[in-house]
Amino acid sequence: MNMMSAPPEVRPSQRQAHVDFASPDLPMMLPGRPKMRYDLPKAWRHFKELVKDKEDTSQVAPIFEALPWRGIYDAALGFLATERGQEIRRKEPSLMRILDDHEALRKMPEGSLAHAYCDFMEREGLSAEGLVDELDKNRPLDMYWDDQVSWYFNRMRDTHDLMHIITGFGRDALGEQCVLAFTYSQQPSLAHLFLGYAGGLEIRKHPVKVPVFRSVREAQKMGKACPRLVEMAITDLLPLSLDEVRRKLNIDRPRNYWAAHATWRAAGVDPYDLMAPVKQAA
Repeated sequence: MNMMSAPPEVRPSQRQAHVDFASPDLPMMLPGRPKMRYDLPKAWRHFKELVKDKEDTSQVAPIFEALPWRGIYDAALGFLATERGQEIRRKEPSLMRILDDHEALRKMPEGSLAHAYCDFMEREGLSAEGLVDELDKNRPLDMYWDDQVSWYFNRMRDTHDLMHIITGFGRDALGEQCVLAFTYSQQPSLAHLFLGYAGGLEIRKHPVKVPVFRSVREAQKMGKACPRLVEMAITDLLPLSLDEVRRKLNIDRPRNYWAAHATWRAAGVDPYDLMAPVKQAA
C-alpha cells in the first residue's frame, strides 16, 4: 500500500459532515495516509512557543503531529477487523452527536454517567462539537480521510471530556496534565507524555509544594489499568451509575491528585487559579 501520496479521488475532506461512518461500504483505510513519523525539532519549536503563551492552543496540534502514536493505524485496523468493532461503528457512527444531545442524555437515570457528563459540560460551558471546532482550526488536511480509520480517530478526540469525568481529574492545571498522562496509556502518543510531564514541571515551580509527578504517574497507571475507552461501547456506559462505570473500567479515586488539591486549599491556593497570589492565613 502506498502511504505517501493519495490519488485525487481519495483526497481528504474538511469536517466530513457528508460521511456516513456507519455505512457497510465505507473503506476501512484509504491509500495515501501519511506515515506516523517523529519530528523532534518541530515538537520542541512549538513547545517553546507554548511556554511563552500557555493560552496559545494553536501550538498544541503541531506537537501532536510531531510526536504521534506510531502504532495508531495498526490499533485502529485491529479493532475494526473485529465483529465488536464493526458493531460499535454501526451503533455509534458519531460520538459527537450522541454526547451533544443533552436532552436524550438527561432522560437516562439520575446519577448516571450521562448526567455526570451533562453536568460537567454545562458547568464548564463546553460541547463535543466545540472541541471539534477548536481542533479543526489548526488540523492539517491530511487528517481528514473518508474511511473507517477516521471514525476511530474521531472517537479518540470525542472521548477526551469523558476521561475527565470517569477519572475525576478536573480542568485545573494539574488535572489536565493527569488526563494527558492517562490518555498516553490509552493512546500512546509521545505528545501526551511529553506535554503531561512538561506541564507538571511548570506546576512544580509553584511555591506551595504538592505531589505533582506522583499525581501524573498515578494517572498514567490508571490509564493502563483501564480498557481502551475508544474501543468501548459508550452508549452502554452512559446509562450506568458513575460508580458502576468506574468499577467496570478499573478506575480508582486518584489519591495524589486530591492530596495536592487539599494541600493547595489549606495554603489558600485555588487549584484552578495557581497564578493567583497565595492568601495569608489570618
